[in-house]
Amino acid sequence: MCKDCGCSLHSHEHTHSDGVTHSHTHSHEHMHKEGENAIHEYSHPALNDTKTVEVITKILSQNDSEAAHIRKHFDESGILCINLMSSPGAGKTTLLENTIKKMDLNIAVLEGDLETNRDADRILKAGARAYQITTGQSCHLDAFMVHDGLHHLDLNDVKLVFIENVGNLVCPASYDVGAHLNIVLLSTPEGSDKVAKYPVMFRTADLVVITKSSLIEHFEFDIKDVTAELRKLNPRADIIVLDSKTGDGFDKWINYLKMKMELR
Repeated sequence: MCKDCGCSLHSHEHTHSDGVTHSHTHSHEHMHKEGENAIHEYSHPALNDTKTVEVITKILSQNDSEAAHIRKHFDESGILCINLMSSPGAGKTTLLENTIKKMDLNIAVLEGDLETNRDADRILKAGARAYQITTGQSCHLDAFMVHDGLHHLDLNDVKLVFIENVGNLVCPASYDVGAHLNIVLLSTPEGSDKVAKYPVMFRTADLVVITKSSLIEHFEFDIKDVTAELRKLNPRADIIVLDSKTGDGFDKWINYLKMKMELR
């Protein structure tokens, strides 16, 4: 992950509207194959260097401080903020589109993608406020990007903010973005083994939403196996099974959101 593999050493800068300049990190994964079955990890000897460890620790510490600042602002404004994470194509944007249409509520969404404004355009068309964060090469959002993005959103009368993180089951799990809840989507075409293969992501989850439930029989997706793996890894996480296209299970999702908002 970003904090472990060395990609936190790659960064670029953003300047906020208040004139404060900061850097944030990028992810770069390295794997080499020799033959069909040979996979070798690329080593980063410099990661054991004390100075390198200090730099990475400082980056994460600064991010956590910024995230706490964001969360405090949400708390003072009575806003519930949710960080949505998943693989690309798991259905985050479709879930949000249908959520916006079904809830009689002012909702704002920060969209994270490497390029294009397509997801933000979809959210705007669905009837919510949206701002697109394009990260370039970064495989995740961080608290500084979110803070900057929030300055572009009108949060007056908003009670629910979604952060749709960059599609990735690895790096977003390591960065606090100032949300109250981490919700991870797992689509049935991805297979039942993802909880076991990507434990760090699923350990962070307050809720796991299994999407595209109408396709379960076509992909031999085993909900019992997924539930068992999740219970071993993260017993506190709730699970909702739904299909954004057919509407199956969607009431449970809406009721979950309403319950969490009432608890604010």
